[in-house]
Amino acid sequence: MSMGADYSSRTGATTGDLTVLGLETSCDETAASVVRLTPDGVATVLSSVVHSQIEDHAAFGGVVPEIAARSHVEMIDGVVRRAMADANLGYGELDGVAATAGPGLVGGVMVGLGFGKAVALARDLPLVAVNHLEGHAVSARLGAKVEYPFLLLLVSGGHCQLLEVRGIGDMSRLGTTIDDAAGEAFDKIAKAMGLGYPGGPALERMAEGGDGSRFDLPRALLGRKDCDFSFSGLKTAASRLAQTCETDQDRADLADAVQNAIARQLSERSDRAMADFAERHEQRLKQASPAGEVVGQQGLLFVVAGGVAANKTVRRVLEATAAKRGFDFLAPPMAYCTDNAAMIALAGAERLQLGLVSDIDAPARPRWPLDEARALADPVHPTGRKGAKA
Repeated sequence: MSMGADYSSRTGATTGDLTVLGLETSCDETAASVVRLTPDGVATVLSSVVHSQIEDHAAFGGVVPEIAARSHVEMIDGVVRRAMADANLGYGELDGVAATAGPGLVGGVMVGLGFGKAVALARDLPLVAVNHLEGHAVSARLGAKVEYPFLLLLVSGGHCQLLEVRGIGDMSRLGTTIDDAAGEAFDKIAKAMGLGYPGGPALERMAEGGDGSRFDLPRALLGRKDCDFSFSGLKTAASRLAQTCETDQDRADLADAVQNAIARQLSERSDRAMADFAERHEQRLKQASPAGEVVGQQGLLFVVAGGVAANKTVRRVLEATAAKRGFDFLAPPMAYCTDNAAMIALAGAERLQLGLVSDIDAPARPRWPLDEARALADPVHPTGRKGAKA
């Protein structure tokens, strides 16, 4: 199912190299990148510029949507100009422009998407409106030649999902968070501990000298056998415990306990998804093996993408889980774990290869599930729920 089916159209597939400008403004980074994609799927990042708004939001302990949108307006022209200069290219050498169209803070999304539309109109270039999550899904392909299909854990400040990725625009949701994302839990707990913003990296640094065995944190959804996540109970319990911490050692021990608890839940759900993925692809793997045997490292790939993929403890635990199940483990280069425009440019280039382009009236979308069919048939929240997680 094409995720842009409601406003995208298909033109003829492209067979040559594609050079695409990507724009990303879904949260608190203003980013632009130029990526070149060859017909056989090799991506080269010609430039990648990211302007972070951390200092703008630090005093508030989190991202303020109005401040983020205004900063995007002020910065995007200069960021794009620098990305084009770093790539040593003019607009006439581009084959298309890709911009995040959602999900995200809609005020920010509108800035990047509007800029992309202006470039497309002024230079008569095809526009590709990209799902931000699809950008994360293909981000591992920025650092290695990765073949479809693969199992993806997308784990960031706003998202926590397990997906089977069969190709661009062809992804199935295996599990998702029913409340908070893992990155949100990191940030909110760090804030309760007085560690500042951004909370995830600060909590990871604090945990280095900690002994998490001191604290017994709750484990979510123990009676369920699906691949869904829940971090709200952990967030509440750890935030309350943070009020009892009197010394830096107390805080270090709690940070270590939180980090281990989040890594454990990610590992448990990923393990279930790996078992399901391997079973469903058993026949394909047998056919791919000359000996007719199922081989772990010739077709089973587990990709972890998103900002939380940069956490060393999380990465180590997930690597061990993948090895136990016979999966190769792959994470994007650190520069492409957090929000960036290179992943948006790559997703746009892959869509252009398939002849998928967007209409100029493509809307900015605050919510945009990767697997829209599953989201409609099996919504995480029942009809009537309001708010950001509806």
